[in-house]
Amino acid sequence: MRNQSAFRASRRLLLRLLFAVAAGTGIGTAQPSESAAPPEEYLLAGQRAMEWTSRFVELGNRPAGSDQLRRQAEMIVANLDRLSCSVEVDRFVAATPNGAKPMRNIVARFGAKSHSPVIVISGHYDTIAAPAFVGANDGGSSAALLMVLAERLDRAGHEGVWLALFDGEEAVVEWNSNDHTYGSRRLARRWSAEGTASRISALINVDMIGDRDLDILYEGNSDAALRREVWDIAAALGYSAAFSTNLGYVHDDHTSFLEVGVPSLNLIDFNYGPRNSYWHTPQDSLDKLSERSFAIVLHVLEVFLQRHNSAR
Repeated sequence: MRNQSAFRASRRLLLRLLFAVAAGTGIGTAQPSESAAPPEEYLLAGQRAMEWTSRFVELGNRPAGSDQLRRQAEMIVANLDRLSCSVEVDRFVAATPNGAKPMRNIVARFGAKSHSPVIVISGHYDTIAAPAFVGANDGGSSAALLMVLAERLDRAGHEGVWLALFDGEEAVVEWNSNDHTYGSRRLARRWSAEGTASRISALINVDMIGDRDLDILYEGNSDAALRREVWDIAAALGYSAAFSTNLGYVHDDHTSFLEVGVPSLNLIDFNYGPRNSYWHTPQDSLDKLSERSFAIVLHVLEVFLQRHNSAR
């Protein structure tokens, strides 16, 4: 049984991730041994993200269509409703290999007049369906970071920033065909049909960014100019050790928006534990995460948002 499970996990990994070797681009060059220490305010924000992650983990396994995920969505919406953003719950029914499942995306809009440009920061909040799996990093960390970012955007008075929390990123049975990214595909197609997608100047998706040994992949499907800008910001802040120059390709929620013409970037640490051994296992637990990793990603995202806010 253990060998069969390992085989299925390896197959999912191969289906989802194709690593590539690139020449002449600095790929494979040595990284600094450690990133700079984030400022105190971001470490405090990182602690807040750890608190949110803990609240989500306490709900247990949270796959799409489950009562636990419904409770998490209610928790997220209740918190967003206290802030200055407008909140939309995008309910839909997804056709999955295990039948129809109710799902819900959650969108928080901070400012932005009709037809003006917006930036979207996104991530998923569901987990795989496995009783012992609590998804601290894979599902928990992205949702927690977006909750803290929402609270900080509320205090800073940012405009033209939308946060999107996707349901159904994980496969219901196995990551192949269309059994994945249900929520992002739904929202990308809807926004494209409505003309909203043309207003999005950039979308940055976060996934598995709480790993205490942060190693964000140089993701090759992402928009090259957007990726270069974010990596330049990380370098200027002293975080190059956490932003890898190892090129790899990941199909994730950002792909849905690339397909409708939105410049999109994926920030994902797909090196979680030795040989990615914590991914999709019960070892994806709160003790594997760090407020420092949350702090680094938050700091980079906020500098990016500040640059683009001042340019409007």
